Amino acid sequence: MSKNVLITGSSRGIGEAIALKYAREGCQVVINCRSSEQALASVQKKVEALGARCLAVRADVGNRNDCIRLFQEIEGSFGPLDILINNAGISQIGLLQDMEFEEWDQLIASNLSSVFHCCKLAIPGMVRKQCGKIINISSVWGVCGASCEAAYSASKGGVNALTRALAKELAPSNIQVNAVACGAIDTDMNRFLSPGEREALLMEIPAGRMGRPEEAAELVFRLTEAPSYLTGQVIRLDGGWI
Repeated sequence: MSKNVLITGSSRGIGEAIALKYAREGCQVVINCRSSEQALASVQKKVEALGARCLAVRADVGNRNDCIRLFQEIEGSFGPLDILINNAGISQIGLLQDMEFEEWDQLIASNLSSVFHCCKLAIPGMVRKQCGKIINISSVWGVCGASCEAAYSASKGGVNALTRALAKELAPSNIQVNAVACGAIDTDMNRFLSPGEREALLMEIPAGRMGRPEEAAELVFRLTEAPSYLTGQVIRLDGGWI
């Protein structure tokens, strides 16, 4: 493909799987995380072992200054992006009334403001080329909401709304914007579940299992290869759960 792709939050889980998928397809891959330099370096080695060029940048994409620095490094190394995958995010379990103000601010910054920051900085280069793909990694909780995850649900609902609205804004420039609303994917984000809780969850999912990060990566890649008429969609990847 020889395209430039940024995957935010790509030191593990779904983000890592997406980075490896695009590396296999011959892209120049930019990986990113907020804090774990060691994990990021490990993913970089895996990407480069597949023969792809890789730029690894530690930056908090929820912070606008960090995000500006990230894009400056991308422009200096690879040039404008062809594909943006907004994957970075955090979750928090608990009652909304018990959530601290600072925790709300951090979650919204990580899950929603980060998408705005990266889109704002990626769009000018895509408009100049009159082509581009933006995929936002969302959640089924952004579609239907989850008890004890109200803030997380709100942030992902915002991502879904932003996806649909931005797709309309960018369609005249031949830039497609879609989202993948993930269900239960077998990553560290679900490690807090006890064996009993995990079993109960699996009983609710018609597919009878959690999704694999590699499945999410495959769907994301297919969306960036899809016809340009596909835009503004929030596609659930949840084994028939919701």
